[in-house]
Amino acid sequence: MLDWRTAAGSHIGRRYQANYDVVHLGTDPLLAVVADGMGDGRGSALAGQTAVDTVVAALTGAQITPASIREAVAEAQERVRAIGRQLGALTGCTLTAMAAGRDGLWIAQVGDSRAYRLRGELLEQLTVDHTMAWLGAVNGWYAFDSHEAGAARYQLTRYIGHPDLPEPDVLNVNPRPGDAFLLCSDGVAEQVPYAFLEAFLQDSDPQRAVTGILDAADAAGGHDNASAIVVRVGQSGAG
Repeated sequence: MLDWRTAAGSHIGRRYQANYDVVHLGTDPLLAVVADGMGDGRGSALAGQTAVDTVVAALTGAQITPASIREAVAEAQERVRAIGRQLGALTGCTLTAMAAGRDGLWIAQVGDSRAYRLRGELLEQLTVDHTMAWLGAVNGWYAFDSHEAGAARYQLTRYIGHPDLPEPDVLNVNPRPGDAFLLCSDGVAEQVPYAFLEAFLQDSDPQRAVTGILDAADAAGGHDNASAIVVRVGQSGAG
């Protein structure tokens, strides 16, 4: 039987006066969520907190299935859209969630926060960024390090609060003992190189891994709020 060792953390960084990332980590059963508000206004703060609170409330105690995940995200979309109408201002956030169910781990993705898995020596990004930059990179529209690519990273094709109420990507993964999973906001993904993430996730202590990742984001300039959740998979009863 599998069990989890987990840790979570979030840094404000050096750019903003507030932290617009929202992190939730529950362990019995596992439910991890990272949201990243769009912009630095009230709509950003309300969107992230509302989205996380809604998804956590909907999935806590529920059977985790693709349908229940989509319903939870749909409810978050409606609530954030309602706040946006009240504020009359930009109100949106990304959302990446991981929940343990009967069929392994389920991941929901809307936006450009990310989920990674380290298995052995291989670190893989499990989620797709819902941005024009991702589409441009995949289709060869422009060079990855070009000015056009940089601007396109801020053009989200899906987010919570989007007027078209887009559905999440929902994927299932089968965890194995020794796997390490990382959920993070783009303040980590854009500032901490892939090789650094791999090295930090090799650490058997999830808290040390989270601390190292967030410190690396700050050392890279702290240009954004940065949040990380690390989940290490173990075997119950293993020494």
